[in-house]
Amino acid sequence: MHSPAQFEARIAALWVFPIKSCAGISVQEAVLTPTGLAHDRAWMVVDADGEMVTQRELPRMALIQPSLVYAGTSLAELVLSASGMAALHLPLTARDLAEVHAIQVRVWDDQVSAFDMGDAVSKWLTEFLGSSLGPLRLVRFDDTHHRPSSAKWTQGLPSHNQFSDGFPVLVTSTASLNELNARLQTQGEMAVDMRRFRANVVLGEDAQLHPLNAHDEDRIGTLTCDTEHEPAQLTPVKPCPRCPIPNIDPDSGQSHPAVHDTLQAYRQDLRVNGALTFGMNCLPVAGIGQVLRVGQRVRADWAF
Repeated sequence: MHSPAQFEARIAALWVFPIKSCAGISVQEAVLTPTGLAHDRAWMVVDADGEMVTQRELPRMALIQPSLVYAGTSLAELVLSASGMAALHLPLTARDLAEVHAIQVRVWDDQVSAFDMGDAVSKWLTEFLGSSLGPLRLVRFDDTHHRPSSAKWTQGLPSHNQFSDGFPVLVTSTASLNELNARLQTQGEMAVDMRRFRANVVLGEDAQLHPLNAHDEDRIGTLTCDTEHEPAQLTPVKPCPRCPIPNIDPDSGQSHPAVHDTLQAYRQDLRVNGALTFGMNCLPVAGIGQVLRVGQRVRADWAF
């Protein structure tokens, strides 16, 4: 029996974003790996020069819905869907992946090894997203490549990333979203949902546990998740600075400045030089291979 914690909550939602900057998948459970939730940001769209492409350049990426298809416990297909487009099925068997070719790509300042997923998906992406950046390609991260997080923030802990912005897991809470929506609605703006913030783990309040306040996730130490076998642990290391992507409506691909403007009034964070933050970047530090599930209890102590 563990001792009482200062902070307690439940996992309210889990999200996996297979393709960086495309729509996410709400899941009931996910395996924790060294690079975050299994298959999160394992793929990325790049231009002809191998440079990453995101909603910052092409907001319509938000309208591409990936799906993961399993054969038993093995991942068999990545399927891409979008309005007006025939669904594209990309087989992911060992034989199919053996036929893709290696490529060097850039994600932010990191040059990393990846595998090009072929011409069919290139044509599909370019048709839907347009050719303003030239032909677009889809690449898969090379699992043998080690892409660490910034040592400035990792506290000496080991860190592995695929195509995430820089840290394996992003954690936020329903209370934080509720605070933002209250402020938006006071200004006559529409409420937004959590998809805009692209978090992996969303914490929610349990009536039997402590109250959950907005941005409590900013102030906690290592978060322990009561998984089935051994506990899984996530250590928050850096507040997540926000670019304009949360302004983009995930249902229309259109941008409106209300979210950024509202955060400007109360979320300037001195820890990241006054950038607007929402959520905490975390490192998996224990329980690799364990399954996180919606509804699981989580606990932490305060770390001010």
